[in-house]
Amino acid sequence: GTYRPTAKMASWIATLASLALCLTVAAAVDIWSVDQLEQAKKGQDPVIRVRNINVPAGKSLDFQGLDGRTIEFHGRVTFGYAEWSGHLIIIKGKNMKIKGMPGHLIDGEGHRWWDKCGGNCGKKKPFLIYTQLQDSTVDGLKIKNTPAWCFAINECNNVHYSNIDIDNKDGHTKGGHNTDGFDVHKSRNIRIYNSKVNNQDDCLAINSGWDIVFENNVCEGGHGIAVAVGGYDVNEAKNILIKNCKVIKNNIGVRVKTLLNGKGIVDGITFDNVELKDISEIGIVVIGNYLNSGPRGEPTGGIPIKNLNINNVRGNVLHNGTNIQINVAPGSPSGWIWKSNVWGGRKNPNCKGTPGNLNDPCNW
Repeated sequence: GTYRPTAKMASWIATLASLALCLTVAAAVDIWSVDQLEQAKKGQDPVIRVRNINVPAGKSLDFQGLDGRTIEFHGRVTFGYAEWSGHLIIIKGKNMKIKGMPGHLIDGEGHRWWDKCGGNCGKKKPFLIYTQLQDSTVDGLKIKNTPAWCFAINECNNVHYSNIDIDNKDGHTKGGHNTDGFDVHKSRNIRIYNSKVNNQDDCLAINSGWDIVFENNVCEGGHGIAVAVGGYDVNEAKNILIKNCKVIKNNIGVRVKTLLNGKGIVDGITFDNVELKDISEIGIVVIGNYLNSGPRGEPTGGIPIKNLNINNVRGNVLHNGTNIQINVAPGSPSGWIWKSNVWGGRKNPNCKGTPGNLNDPCNW
């Protein structure tokens, strides 16, 4: 016959069901303030939902001590105004998942700091997001109008950044400067993909790192994609892959630059299938005499550039620009492979110090 639970058993099942529902609800906590975040850290909820929060001036939205937890951004995050050099958001930990949910926005309201000076002069400007993560993911964040630099990826290991939208286009007309998209330092096994950056500085700048992939990204309005080594506590960039990216209306397309008189190593840098569009100054740059104020003097070979692979980097430079510039110390580079089709720039290309195995790209 049909099994029918007793009234007592039915009551017990209903109690269990409601308990399970309570547990499910209790698995996430909503926060609407910095104080509530501090309370949430003391709890055990595996999911923290960030709602509409205004972070007080000079303070950080601080996600430390949350290993293994998920942070979901649901509302609009804004920040009080202060001239300081800290970080508006700090995310440090292991096995974390950072998720941007539909309709959320991290709004830096950067126009309050913008003065055409960036980090070089004028107002002190905070970094937007500092990440120091292991075995974690950052996905779907929508970010607007950073005061200056956006993502610091510092001492990270095995982290994926995906579907991130950094929109600083207002800075083109309102004084944005040094609004880097992703800055990578001392990090390993990093993948950044399916993302967009519209800004006034490097879309990606790798100062040091190992096994970095930057794939299927669109960079617009800024200073291109850069491997820039020298002048830091660690000056090594090895096994870097830039693949299937578009660089649109930047002043530079792609570049590898090493510090004048610096020491270090650049080895295994590949630019594969990168499309350039309407580059204003130089399509591809490889130089060994970089300074923050611009290239200067004869290049030095203390940071040799080895195993550089330029493959199918193509597109146009505007009339007043230069298609290719290479200026490295003779004898310092080795193992280069070069297949590019960059056209349109009327200024004479300049290639010095290319390795002996390479036909001069400037004569293509």
